[in-house]
Amino acid sequence: MAKATGSRVAYRCSECGWQTAKWVGRCGECHAWSSMNEVVAAPGTTRRTGGRIVPRSTPLPIAEISAEDAKSTPSGVGELDRVLGGGLVAGAVVLLAGEPGVGKSTLLLEVAARFARTGAKVLYVTGEESAAQVRLRAGRVNALEQTLYLAAETDLGAVAEHVTEVDPALLIVDSVQTIATADAEGSAGGVTQVREVAAGLTRLAKDRGMTTVLVGHVTKDGSIAGPRVLEHLVDVVLHFEGERTGRLRMVRGVKNRYGPSDEVGCFGLRDDGIEELPDPSGLFLSRTAAGIPGQCVTVTVEGRRPLVAEVQALVGPAIGNNPRRTSSGLDSSRVALALAVLERRGGVRLSQSDVFTATVGGVRITDPAADLAVCLAVASGATDEPLPGDLVALGEVGLTGEIRPVTGVARRLAEAQRLGFKRAIVPPGNQDAAPKGMAVIECSTLALAWAAAVAPEPPVPLRTLHRA
Repeated sequence: MAKATGSRVAYRCSECGWQTAKWVGRCGECHAWSSMNEVVAAPGTTRRTGGRIVPRSTPLPIAEISAEDAKSTPSGVGELDRVLGGGLVAGAVVLLAGEPGVGKSTLLLEVAARFARTGAKVLYVTGEESAAQVRLRAGRVNALEQTLYLAAETDLGAVAEHVTEVDPALLIVDSVQTIATADAEGSAGGVTQVREVAAGLTRLAKDRGMTTVLVGHVTKDGSIAGPRVLEHLVDVVLHFEGERTGRLRMVRGVKNRYGPSDEVGCFGLRDDGIEELPDPSGLFLSRTAAGIPGQCVTVTVEGRRPLVAEVQALVGPAIGNNPRRTSSGLDSSRVALALAVLERRGGVRLSQSDVFTATVGGVRITDPAADLAVCLAVASGATDEPLPGDLVALGEVGLTGEIRPVTGVARRLAEAQRLGFKRAIVPPGNQDAAPKGMAVIECSTLALAWAAAVAPEPPVPLRTLHRA
């Protein structure tokens, strides 16, 4: 078939969207075979001769441009507003991604109900469930509001018609992988369909000044399903994390054009909905009595929020020739590194022992500042010598056994003191970070930190231990 004058022929991968000018049998991006399909690009709209392109806007000095368009409105859910940088921005497009069953729809239904209570119109479009199913969940979580509208649609054109009819201030689409458009090839959820649907909803949001929240699926490795361009199209990308069997849920900001991109919001999932956890530190501490070996408390930073968390370790004789190393809630590679340093530099023999490490409350710790707490918990479990119940440990452990500095020590110690901890082991150089009334011990090596942890309470509020 003859191509239109001025059009270009290209080949695009149906799996990942990679494009090339020549046909190849294997995609150069995802390496899928026989996935390249011919596409015809429309001719350019720029007139090269005669005519003049009329710009959509006039350049102005940056100081004269009003910032009111980027002003946020609280959504009614404080923890979500914390991650968004203050609230919902008119015309912004937010992508919320998470594993199936983690609670994305429950959270957004709560957001829709609270935003509707302010008198604003909210349109909730579901493509995965029927309207009756969403209605039952809304009744269970007390999200029945007069200005909250619900529609079950899987066509982009129908969604646009509903938006024109309702004229909402907030549009929620659950999910973008279930919506399809007749202007693109393939089935709903494919790379081409997801790209075109996301682009169409983004144009609709910008033209009407309507905040739009899109629910996105994730792949088995945790990345957002669909083309990478989906994350570039939207203004905010959020990840909803949590274990299905646990109570804790976290909304983590990955990209944010209107605020910080490293914030975290904490929620608790209940039978009757979801609740905010503005002070979740207590969830990550065990309720066992002090004096049990294998426990050490640290303070990790999630975004800008310090969280007091407990690390537990169980050390026992190896069953078989290959000792087991199992971690839950901790980075297994960092735990393996900490165990190697503990045995070589700390003098704790672990080569013939099974070592199990875990966190309390389902929190996942990736902060390097927890290295010292992991080492002290394992050493305590291996020697059956308990650590003081009012002690916290902060520091990154190097391969030579040195304790390296970490960021935000003052904030971490202030949070620990607020929860009743009276002693702390920290890296050297943090004299100014010690809160009043808290005994802070600075240690430069892992061996010195272990000696300080099991020593009696220090008689002075601050002292420094360095390598002899």
